[in-house]
Amino acid sequence: MRSVLLNHREQSHIDALRRQFFALFSAEFQRLLAGMARASFNTTSSSSESAAEPAVDAGTEQSRRTLLLGALATTACLGCSTQSRAGEDAPGSDERPQKGDVLVFSEGDQEGKPITVADLPAGGPPVHAWPKDPKTAVVRSGSRLNEILIIHLDPADLDEKTRERAVEGILAYSAICTHAGCPVTAWVKSDVGDKDVFKCMCHNSEYDPRAGAQVVFGPAPRRLAALPLAIADGSLSVAGNFIGKVGGVQPG
Repeated sequence: MRSVLLNHREQSHIDALRRQFFALFSAEFQRLLAGMARASFNTTSSSSESAAEPAVDAGTEQSRRTLLLGALATTACLGCSTQSRAGEDAPGSDERPQKGDVLVFSEGDQEGKPITVADLPAGGPPVHAWPKDPKTAVVRSGSRLNEILIIHLDPADLDEKTRERAVEGILAYSAICTHAGCPVTAWVKSDVGDKDVFKCMCHNSEYDPRAGAQVVFGPAPRRLAALPLAIADGSLSVAGNFIGKVGGVQPG
């Protein structure tokens, strides 16, 4: 059991670092791509400039791009290797949320503690959670696709279909963007309105939890998967399987 708990802490730490990494470097990555595009344009359209200068600029941008991609790959691989160890030590840790699983904090000082209604601030921000098998005490953190966003909203602000699924105004959604599979980390004011929304910092997709986490901005092709909830003795648990596909668009 000590090994399982250790791996769970390692995995949660890696996931927290990954979220911070994507948030910090997504803007820089987009800036580099824009810089490369400008360098390419200058190289092909400005024959009067010296041949040496564009080559240096392009080389510099290429080096920075390679470094950034390498860091991304390293972060992803670290997460994968830790997930693999956790899955081996804790059978069932990579299974999707099951009916009856309790929801526990996935990060912070309360990591691993069951989430209660009182833990959720009205109006947001959301809380990040893992499902936990109450029978085996296994936290299903072996797959990052199991991370969940839980948010407490005013039922009056929800559309009819979302209100029917909410439990005392509380909703749960997948924390994985449907575009490229990045973690959805931000709760910010929308680029297209005055409401706070879930935001993926990789490519700026936004989801409105009041309307079933439908896409309101960005390249994401579909809404976040929803997770039915139940409340027992003030604690949150899973009431059914994910509604909708979890994760991003698969290449090819």
